[in-house]
Amino acid sequence: MLVYDLLMLTTAFMLAMTLRFNGAGLISEPEMALCLGMTLVSSSFIFLRLGLYRTVIRYMGQQAIVAVLQGVTASAVVLAVASYLTYAGVPRSVPVIYWCFALITVGGSRWLVRLYYQMALEIHKTRVAIYGAGTAGLQLYKALVHGEMYKTVAFFDDNASKQNTLIDGVLVYSPANIHEVIAERDIAEVLLAMPGVPKRRRREITRSLRERGLVVKVIPGLEELVDSAGRVADVSQIYENILGRAPVEPQKQLVSASISGKVVLVTGAGGSIGSELCRQIVQWGPAQLVMLEASEFALYQIERELRQQQLDENSSVEVVPLLGDVRDRARVGEIIDSFRVQTIYHAAAYKHVPLVEQNVSVGAGNNVLGTLAVLEAAEAYGVEQFVLVSTDKAVRPTNVMGATKRFAELVCQDFGRRFGRMRVCMVRFGNVLGSSGSVIPLFTDQINAGGPVTVTHPKVTRFFMTIPEAAQLVLQAGSMGRKGEVFVLDMGEPVRILDIARRLIQIMGHTVRDEANPDGDIEIQITGLRPGEKLYEELLLGDKVTGTDHPMIMRAEEERLSSERLQQLIRELRSACELHDCASVHRLLIEAVKDYAPKQDLIDAVWSQGGAQDGVPLLEGAEVRRLPVPAANRAQRITGEAPPV
Repeated sequence: MLVYDLLMLTTAFMLAMTLRFNGAGLISEPEMALCLGMTLVSSSFIFLRLGLYRTVIRYMGQQAIVAVLQGVTASAVVLAVASYLTYAGVPRSVPVIYWCFALITVGGSRWLVRLYYQMALEIHKTRVAIYGAGTAGLQLYKALVHGEMYKTVAFFDDNASKQNTLIDGVLVYSPANIHEVIAERDIAEVLLAMPGVPKRRRREITRSLRERGLVVKVIPGLEELVDSAGRVADVSQIYENILGRAPVEPQKQLVSASISGKVVLVTGAGGSIGSELCRQIVQWGPAQLVMLEASEFALYQIERELRQQQLDENSSVEVVPLLGDVRDRARVGEIIDSFRVQTIYHAAAYKHVPLVEQNVSVGAGNNVLGTLAVLEAAEAYGVEQFVLVSTDKAVRPTNVMGATKRFAELVCQDFGRRFGRMRVCMVRFGNVLGSSGSVIPLFTDQINAGGPVTVTHPKVTRFFMTIPEAAQLVLQAGSMGRKGEVFVLDMGEPVRILDIARRLIQIMGHTVRDEANPDGDIEIQITGLRPGEKLYEELLLGDKVTGTDHPMIMRAEEERLSSERLQQLIRELRSACELHDCASVHRLLIEAVKDYAPKQDLIDAVWSQGGAQDGVPLLEGAEVRRLPVPAANRAQRITGEAPPV
């Protein structure tokens, strides 16, 4: 750019001399050449000092214009002074003409480049309208001009005095004509830039626009963004605030003992915990990471993320993505044998309480028989370590999901006792903040939608930990486990879900609407406990708790079933799951899990449509809860004929 500017200044001087002398009088004498040389050298220092070469051309603004004007003016003054000092005989009118040509060549060329760049971007930009022609709307417009995504083609404003005026060539319309303008200008989205208007009014405008089928985005003002900068830190610290304790730091020697230089298999690798396990495992230098997942899309996502992570960190860990069902023992055994797997982290499970409650046989088959299949394959092919990812809902469960996870723990305990060459353990922890189905993403979406935030019960409490913390606990337990122990984290005090909702509403810049504050922004609604949900969770069944090498991790010795009794229950469970006999599955869970106390009768969504025999209770003193059955379906079950289409 400097070389270009010097060429343009030389051209401006030659054009000025040519214009002054009608085509004659170009650089022909040594004094004239010396005068031009002094002008160019001095101008280069002036331009550098003014910062002309630190300005990004496509973002040129008023300051850049002033800098160009100052630089060209200084160059013209230098030309006049140099002409006087060198006796070059340059006429007094030449510096003025030179100033005009230099301004056109130096400044104009920059504006042409800026204009070309902006025109090239216009083709790919989304056409939008800004609702609000005040200060915030103008700030937003200027920001979008230099952006690469949006082009503002119209303004809307409720203030009649601003309507039919122009803002940088863009017309301000009345909202009454919004449909016609949007159709005429081919507008894709409406950006609401009215931070000074009360939030209630903004919600009314947003609701009315969306009811007309328009895509509306609420844009905060500049002051609101600056004010929310402090809240960003709060959001990043919310997990620690909710936990009520500092995050538990991992002990490197415990993690590396199970991973470094080993072939590691993670089942359920696409889930919240499984994917975080994979992210952390690759950082500890395994010989190979094998990821098993039933969901193709989830597996694709975590594989792509790990590939990028390794590129960013210049890592060379081999990552192998494999599709498969953990209940397929042959497939799991083939994987373990082919890759010589040494450590397994079993995170594959159905974990959403209401869903498992309505899919009893499938949930039990996946959580119990899937764990059994992986354990059998691991033992058969000489795996060194097996770690089961469990849950606090397995302690005195009141729902099918918790009962199946406790049943899976019993299976692991039996394997750890009977097969000494494979170290088996379980890691039990509470709710994971930020995982799929957890309260934080749910509450965040509800708050962004304007509420209400739904809480099942005002007294419901839970233990919480972060996803990275949960994954670190699982990784460390692999080195401490021996014969089917249960490891739990000292998670501090349980936290009320209602308190989390209130805290999150405040952190996101809103107020709670209740009896004490009827003009608040977000309402909290109590919806009632869901099927299988209880007010509080526990982490331990008994009192036999000992410390470990980690000060925040405890080892629990809990009651086990005899191998003979457990094998019998497994055989019956497998048969019941194959037949989708939900009543038998439910009964077997009650027999296997001593403290399982279901809060309601069987509500499997398919079974309740008529899968159970009439008059046969599932539990003593209980009856099947049935959903309404269409008459055609009832006729089909009685006659065997197909219902009419």
